[in-house]
Amino acid sequence: MTSPNTLTLTAHQRVFGGWQNVYRHHSAVLSCDMNFAVYLPPQAETQPCPVVYWLSGLTCTEQNFITKAGAQQHAAQHGLILVAPDTSPRGCNLPGEDDSWDFGTGAGFYVNATQAPWAQHYRMYDYVVSELPGAIAANFPIRETHQSIMGHSMGGYGALMIALRNPGRFQSVSAFSPIVAPTQVPWGQKAFSAYLGDNRDDWLAYDPTHLVKTAAQPLPNLIDQGEADNFLQAQLQPEKFAAACQAVNYPLTLRMQPGYDHSYYFIATFIGDHLAHHAAALV
Repeated sequence: MTSPNTLTLTAHQRVFGGWQNVYRHHSAVLSCDMNFAVYLPPQAETQPCPVVYWLSGLTCTEQNFITKAGAQQHAAQHGLILVAPDTSPRGCNLPGEDDSWDFGTGAGFYVNATQAPWAQHYRMYDYVVSELPGAIAANFPIRETHQSIMGHSMGGYGALMIALRNPGRFQSVSAFSPIVAPTQVPWGQKAFSAYLGDNRDDWLAYDPTHLVKTAAQPLPNLIDQGEADNFLQAQLQPEKFAAACQAVNYPLTLRMQPGYDHSYYFIATFIGDHLAHHAAALV
């Protein structure tokens, strides 16, 4: 079996003096082949660079971020390597995998599934936390002690959750329109019940609003949320995370942005702020 650290280059574009690459490798954790994107800034040609992980949202692949966010110019400015994995396993041919847009393919929710038939493949938590970083460290000039994480929607939730569960791993975290309390909203409840089972206590291990109550490492934390986001009230509810952070004095900058929605137009507008936020923590 091919090692997860063995990469096949599938796309290679020059942009802002660096290279936007896409790779394919076999994931032992997910039992399938996976794509991920890496932006290498110009600085990476001569020295190790900090790395920022981007986690995408429902229905997305690695392509959404690298083609729509406009992040490369800011990463080049700050000398940041950007890593953007896919959102879920693909082509596993599981029953029900492609029946709805908010579950299964494109909707891994960054958990380790425990329920059949999902447990064999849907282990995105281990993929993002362990296997993918191992492949990145083995193949790219990163500063392993200088890492941050960010994401959008389902990926924003994933970034907050992973940062909170792994104290000491990251220097900063940020999110656009994150699902901050997945155990309390329909998207999270649908995914967690299928991936994790009916015991809601098990779900709390992946809920940022619960995890922040006992956070071991306060991190610089930036959240941008559009006030015109169609999912704001039913699915996102950032005020719940803000209240939980305030209760334990966990640092949080929550910016409500008038007129902005859930789209990549919103992300592209503020991606520079987010990468500057991470660059400041990664010096």
